[in-house]
Amino acid sequence: MNFSNRKDIVFIVLAGFFVTNAIVAELIGGKLIQFFGVFTQSVGIILWPFVFLLTDLINEHFGKDGVKKLTFITIGLIIYTYIFLTLAMNLQATSFSPVSDSSFKTVFGQSQWIIIGSIIAFFCSQLVDVYVFWLLRNKTGKKLIWLRATGSTAISQVIDTFVVQFVAFVIPGVWTYDELLHNASWGYLFKLALAICITPLIYVVHALINKYLHKDQ
Repeated sequence: MNFSNRKDIVFIVLAGFFVTNAIVAELIGGKLIQFFGVFTQSVGIILWPFVFLLTDLINEHFGKDGVKKLTFITIGLIIYTYIFLTLAMNLQATSFSPVSDSSFKTVFGQSQWIIIGSIIAFFCSQLVDVYVFWLLRNKTGKKLIWLRATGSTAISQVIDTFVVQFVAFVIPGVWTYDELLHNASWGYLFKLALAICITPLIYVVHALINKYLHKDQ
């Protein structure tokens, strides 16, 4: 990779935010919050629309191969995180540790279920996202960025939302199936609404990247 090449630099920056958002969402995901007094979600839900925004930007500038490679790298790093979380939970804390074993396991034990669900959901949803994105891109050309960005997210997020919440909360017995249907449905609508709201940001970042890359020419 040539660090004097602007396109390489853009990829590194996008990839950095992509991986960071994904891993942080996993680590904070054990905390459940209530939205509008209507439905309950993992606090990590706030970060995922930005992951898919970054997916769309990488799709635009680096193609499907760029997204697929970054997806596999991110999954590998999530597994790496899971391994060391497991190791950390099985190492006994000292008597004077400010964080006890039980507190540590309470926070990160639930995150392990979220990580397992996310690995499965992330892999499937990213492949669907790339497929739908390029299906729309091939039909619309370089126009209508909002359509392929929102369309690919709308379809891929169905898989992502229901799979990850089933593994993370139903299997360990935190939610019933009815609670899954209620919370995942609302969670999907929330993520879709947030993705639509940040669509203008895609145009802004897309324009900035084009301007930056144009200078390299």
